[in-house]
Amino acid sequence: MPFYQMLCIASHFREYKHIKELVTMSAKHVMDQGGVVRNIEYWGTRTLPQPMRRHRQVYTIGDYWTMYFDTSPHGLKSLTGVIRRDPRVIRWTMVKQGDKVGDVVLPREKTVTRTDYLNPPRDGSTSWSGLNF
Repeated sequence: MPFYQMLCIASHFREYKHIKELVTMSAKHVMDQGGVVRNIEYWGTRTLPQPMRRHRQVYTIGDYWTMYFDTSPHGLKSLTGVIRRDPRVIRWTMVKQGDKVGDVVLPREKTVTRTDYLNPPRDGSTSWSGLNF
């Protein structure tokens, strides 16, 4: 299954429950379609770069959040339809990160551990100022 990122701007409400319901509904929809939700991040409430119109309303602030998930192309199309009809959503975009999570994750770096600089000087002094690096 392809790995996607969805960035969503939702209309701002004073109660947190509206954004929570939207995120829960989106994640549940992905999982009901056989997908896997990898991560959800809330970026906070921000002023929009310009007034945005959606569902016959004009918005100037919004709640930004992003969701990383794996799903089939059919599941992605279905999620897009659900997001499109939701009146709480101002803007959204879906970005394909890769065909699988392994394409996105970088391989582990090979590190070399040098412990010689952690040891105190051998001449008995406690000062590090005499060492030349």
